[in-house]
Amino acid sequence: MSQRYQHASNAPHPDAGRPAEASGRAAAATGASRTRAVRAKARRRSPSVARAALLALTLLLCLATSAAAEAHAAASGHHRAAARGRHHHTAARRRHRAAHGAASGPQRTLIVEGAGDGHGVGMSQWGALGFAQHGFSYAQILGHYYTGTAIGQVSTKRIVKVLIGGKVQRIPIERYVRGVVAAEMPSTWPMAALEAQAIASRTYAITDDAGGARFDVYADTRSQVYRGKAAETPQTNEAVKATEGQVVTYEGRPAITFFFASSGGRTEDVQNSFLGATPEPWLQGVEDPFEEGPLHRWTVKLPFHRVATLLKGIVQGSFQGIEVLKRGYSPRIVTAEVLGSKGSTEVTGPELAQRLGLCDAWASFSVEVAGRVHREPDLSGQQPPAGPSLQTPSSTPPVPGEGATPGAMPAEGGTEPQLQADPPSPVEPSGGTSGAPGGGTAGGATG
Repeated sequence: MSQRYQHASNAPHPDAGRPAEASGRAAAATGASRTRAVRAKARRRSPSVARAALLALTLLLCLATSAAAEAHAAASGHHRAAARGRHHHTAARRRHRAAHGAASGPQRTLIVEGAGDGHGVGMSQWGALGFAQHGFSYAQILGHYYTGTAIGQVSTKRIVKVLIGGKVQRIPIERYVRGVVAAEMPSTWPMAALEAQAIASRTYAITDDAGGARFDVYADTRSQVYRGKAAETPQTNEAVKATEGQVVTYEGRPAITFFFASSGGRTEDVQNSFLGATPEPWLQGVEDPFEEGPLHRWTVKLPFHRVATLLKGIVQGSFQGIEVLKRGYSPRIVTAEVLGSKGSTEVTGPELAQRLGLCDAWASFSVEVAGRVHREPDLSGQQPPAGPSLQTPSSTPPVPGEGATPGAMPAEGGTEPQLQADPPSPVEPSGGTSGAPGGGTAGGATG
């Protein structure tokens, strides 16, 4: 080793012999130097660290915002659900108006697709024809349409007080029934159908009480049509004779027997058609599998300006559409709302059918604008069938039941809808206010 290097190695440390404080300062200086080096290194890496920190912060903010949004949405959902409960058709109305546009836009047409002809309560005459054609007896036909009923007997000497031309005529019941059956049903129909009609008409005559103490029935469609001896035929007289004195009973009492022309495939509960009437166990809606009358299904098209005229006094502002609120069993309309530019008006199904000149309250609505068809809102939750509802005949025919509980007769002066006799084309009822076969009308109509 050279003297120089040897000297250096043997030389004492510069700090040797210095106090401990001086050594501490030196150590501190060394530590500070190292810290500065670390910081300098950190500064050289700071751009990537900052970006990572920024991304992490952004992610945290997004997660926090999302959580807050979900909480807000959940809270808002409860409010929206409550609002839907209070205003169940607001959204449907908005969709309706958006689809149809302003009243000053293209010409709009109301399309009404319907079924049946009449009030829908009790026996369907075209349905009775179908049952008779399939071999059912009059007792089976009546037992099907009047749930839980049986056949009873009344005196053939009973007198019916009929209001004719403003005067009350007292007519023996069997003679009266002969003048009704021929007016209410074609004499060419099967005997079972004519016999069912005879019993229904006889029963109705003694249960209607249309005029209180003064008279029993009207001679027109407010009750059932009576045309006297001039209308009688050998076939209808034979049906009356074969069922002489027989009436429909429920728990041993004569039960009012509403009837009408065509059901569309289902009859209706009495309280859903004659609004305000007491529900009766024998006047419940039933399937009508063999009904295929000329108005089993029908369609009517009405320009909006025509609808506005027909619904004058109901529409608020300009007419914008019809929204169904509730349907019955069949499903005939129970209540609906007529929508106008200045508000809406609730109406009953029978009133709506009457005002529009429809054959029946079994109806659904669409609007045609510039060649496009939009279905109207229907909040009933029950859409009418799209096509014929004829079914395969049952192997076991219905039979009259024994009945369960007695029911009171409907109140005097009922609420049968008085449908227009000549609704807009193409609906052409066969005659009268509810288009009964053979030019008569549907009976069971309280005056």
